[in-house]
Amino acid sequence: MEKRTILIKMKKLIFLIVFLISSVSLNAQNEIKNLLEELADLAGVDVNLTGSAFKSTRLMNGHSTERMAPAELDFRISHRFGRLNTGAYEFFGLDQANIHFGLDYGITKWLMVGFGRGTYEKTFDGFAKFSVARQSGGEANLPVSLSILSSAAYRTIKPGAGDEYTFNERMSYVGQLLVSRKFNENFSLQLMPSVVSRNVDRTDPDLLWAAGAGGRVKLSRRISLNAEYYYSINPGSYIGSEVYNPLSLGFDIETGGHVFQLIFTNSLAMIEKGFIGETTGSWGKGDIHFGFNISRVFDLK
Repeated sequence: MEKRTILIKMKKLIFLIVFLISSVSLNAQNEIKNLLEELADLAGVDVNLTGSAFKSTRLMNGHSTERMAPAELDFRISHRFGRLNTGAYEFFGLDQANIHFGLDYGITKWLMVGFGRGTYEKTFDGFAKFSVARQSGGEANLPVSLSILSSAAYRTIKPGAGDEYTFNERMSYVGQLLVSRKFNENFSLQLMPSVVSRNVDRTDPDLLWAAGAGGRVKLSRRISLNAEYYYSINPGSYIGSEVYNPLSLGFDIETGGHVFQLIFTNSLAMIEKGFIGETTGSWGKGDIHFGFNISRVFDLK
């Protein structure tokens, strides 16, 4: 098939992505799946897929464009301690703990799903991540990788005295477009435009828009330096508390079947709804949490 035909299909795919963001209709998802399969058949037309931009499906707190391969299961343990500025009595935050367990599974070459439970607001969460396009060279040249993330969370924490939450108020939803580019073997960059719906009248605003950016610099064959930042376009408050933009810095350490991430962040939450719109810590005030992610992948084929 000619290069011109490939480009026409890619343009049609981009229009469908925009439509999917504004409408989560099943027909739109099926159209995208069909186009992805057609484009995959064109791999024989001098297509050189670029290697992974990141070592894990998570950049720091948030997702990367990477996904699990079909029939692969990722058991993920994420941990954030208390704030470093709590001093020696709290052992600089190590006496406090916030944890999240997650299971991520690759269903197809373009779809990954996950389920988790965290101590932050005693939340259950689930997500689906669609790999829309992969950075490649050759005739079907594509400069970036594209993924769409859709997630939902249900908080089970008990309300305060005289207060009550409806089922809808306990739910929250997140949509993200993940765009990454691997510039060379040592440097990758990702952009994450995001929208968060928290469904609670006590938050201001309820619908939160944010622009995220992150990157990875490879330091050695198994170690990289990572960074992640989200800028709130319409910042507000979270249940009366001032909120800050979340900034995370840390390292990826690859050890065979594990990816071990060491993280310093001003956010306690480990799901998008929490760290994008509910970060109440400030780097300038020393409200920094040390933490880690441990990822263990199992091949279930």
